Amino acid sequence: MPYLLMQSPLQNFSNLILSYFIEIWDFLLFIGQISGVIIVLIGAILWFTETNQGKGKGLVMSGVLLSIVIEYFVLFPPNFILT
Repeated sequence: MPYLLMQSPLQNFSNLILSYFIEIWDFLLFIGQISGVIIVLIGAILWFTETNQGKGKGLVMSGVLLSIVIEYFVLFPPNFILT
């Protein structure tokens, strides 16, 4: 990051905050992907073992919806990620 030395302190601070936002965003996407898979697996276990079919179907559908939303944000990230 040698280009930060030539900028003002306020620009350095804003670039630092932006880099933290990018790291947090990547971590949230990772957690979302993992939790989508886990929710679908738990829902499938509940559904196919006939323990609680209604809850299992709901969890499977929720996991699929979560995965779709996460993949949307992977394909179309917010503006602060693109800079």
